[in-house]
Amino acid sequence: MDASTIQKITIWILPVLLAVSLHEAAHAWMANRKGDSTARLLGRLSFNPLKHIDPIGTILVPTLMIVFTGFAFGWAKPVPVDVRNFTNPKKDMMWVALAGPASNFIMAIIWAFILHISVLLVDSRSAISLFFLLMPVAGITINVILGVLNLLPIPPLDGGRIMSGLLSPRVSAQYSKIEPYGFFIIIALMLTGLLSNIIFPVIHLVLIVLSTISGLDMEVFYRLLNAIQ
Repeated sequence: MDASTIQKITIWILPVLLAVSLHEAAHAWMANRKGDSTARLLGRLSFNPLKHIDPIGTILVPTLMIVFTGFAFGWAKPVPVDVRNFTNPKKDMMWVALAGPASNFIMAIIWAFILHISVLLVDSRSAISLFFLLMPVAGITINVILGVLNLLPIPPLDGGRIMSGLLSPRVSAQYSKIEPYGFFIIIALMLTGLLSNIIFPVIHLVLIVLSTISGLDMEVFYRLLNAIQ
């Protein structure tokens, strides 16, 4: 493993851990608010990454992706939810599902403000200073991708659970039968290139919104992103 790869892992590790951990903590928080304390009692209503880490999805997969592709992606242990504790199971489960991607978009906004301020204050000619420019770029990237990807209406993604809640009970029951095959559907979309065609335009749109909110220069963002890919 060369110095460049180690540097990339150092830049990506904190944003990835925060993105996947807070995503799951948001699910637990919303479930608790809606009446299901299952996740809270299991210690999942926490910002501590150790409570949410999946050895494969949070450590192995992101590390391998950085080594071989220069980009990081991962997932955490799913938060357990008992819908029997909800007053309105369909509606409440929609809110629980939505909380995860919403947390990622909020984090992306925070990282965007951090990057905007860093660009104004940091001297990019310094290696140490450059690190504080590149980490927010990684934070924006992983959170926007996680947020958009999880909103795809494919069970068991959050978007699939939201879609299920919008459908009639009969149609929802049929739609939920897709869940065992959801992972394979996503892999097929990825291998055929359709996944990129679906999510990249949405990702670009979200980035434009972020730049409008935070004042971030998108040209600067993409130039820095190239440095960590």
